[in-house]
Amino acid sequence: MADLGVESRAVRSSVSRMKRREVLRGERREGVAGYSLADSTLQTLAEGDVRIFHRARASREDGWVLVVFSVPESEREKRHELRTALTRLGLGTVASGVWVAPGHLADEARRTLERRGLSGYVDLFTGDHFASRDLGAKVRSWWDLDELTAMYAHFLDRYRPVLEAVTRREPQPLEAFRIYLPMLTEWRRMPYRDPGLPWNCCRRSGTGWPRANCSTSSTPR
Repeated sequence: MADLGVESRAVRSSVSRMKRREVLRGERREGVAGYSLADSTLQTLAEGDVRIFHRARASREDGWVLVVFSVPESEREKRHELRTALTRLGLGTVASGVWVAPGHLADEARRTLERRGLSGYVDLFTGDHFASRDLGAKVRSWWDLDELTAMYAHFLDRYRPVLEAVTRREPQPLEAFRIYLPMLTEWRRMPYRDPGLPWNCCRRSGTGWPRANCSTSSTPR
């Protein structure tokens, strides 16, 4: 980690915290003490890889999933935990206690809520949207697409020149790792904010959707 500018004291502190949270577990190999990822962590990372690297894009035929929840005032912390989980899944807000996502996220939402012990507070429904008003306008009221657009545009502005540079000259392994890790760290947050809406719900008149450019040019692999 020193090659990435991280001090050994900070590494030891982080490892200690992750062990207390059961993200890591102690393990000995050939008499040498060390750490490995806990089984639950491996499962979370495997699901995260699908989200980060192979995110599906919905179509209108997928329909929608509604998450309706009610949490007693006496369990306010659970309400915060639930909202945080739904935000990380990329759901949008229709009304207080009513969240929405493209239908292809239904299974992921169900698994996540069950794993966190939150499924008892929610009801999940799937179905189609029927209304005379423009669906694109409704989608923009459920999600902050301007914020998502800015996040993807910033990523492209920062890393497209890097992509062009490494295309012209292949970096040495250590240099490549120093580029890759912070790029992946920045990238991995965005797919959790992006629900994978149908393309025609993302575009506005005369504008594109920068996620498409990320997917075809700069996405970490």
